[in-house]
Amino acid sequence: MKVIASSIRKGNIIEREDGQLYVVLTAESFHPGKGTPTTQIDMRRISDGVKTTDRYKTTEQVERAYVEDHDFSFLYQDAEGWHFMNSENYDQVTVPEDVLGSQSIYLQEGMKVILSMFNNIPVSIQLPARVTLEILETEPVTKGQTASSSYKPAKLSNGARAMVPPHVTAGTRIVILTEDGSYVERAKD
Repeated sequence: MKVIASSIRKGNIIEREDGQLYVVLTAESFHPGKGTPTTQIDMRRISDGVKTTDRYKTTEQVERAYVEDHDFSFLYQDAEGWHFMNSENYDQVTVPEDVLGSQSIYLQEGMKVILSMFNNIPVSIQLPARVTLEILETEPVTKGQTASSSYKPAKLSNGARAMVPPHVTAGTRIVILTEDGSYVERAKD
């Protein structure tokens, strides 16, 4: 299915001229004051994980591969990969590390995700936009530090690190964006 380059989003699967499938890692449109607007797409080849970047005119046609999105629940992780169960028919599928990438750190048991399947092979994953995690440790507040101007590093219960406001302490549950690991707010428990 042909679509214009500016409509491509993270997680989409596109088919390039070489016949290979690529998962979109980032897609950014540029609109300079003079000249032609362009869309830069960073992508990873599904077959071997090679990353590449293409730049298209914003209105140029790109072939978007037909993939089916299915709801899955995360079960567990082992040496084979990450195991998920289809919420509709209870089929289980194993997803390799390279499909998950850096998002794997945010997976929690029972988490509902959307897996994009191409010929019954998982090619990309969409996690919920936000996750709630507990802060294990953080630096104490420095005198003169204000909430609006600075953030401090914190280690989270999943092993990730995030920058949090100075008033947030260890033991606090916070909401994190899965897309970039940034702090949103304190959890409302």
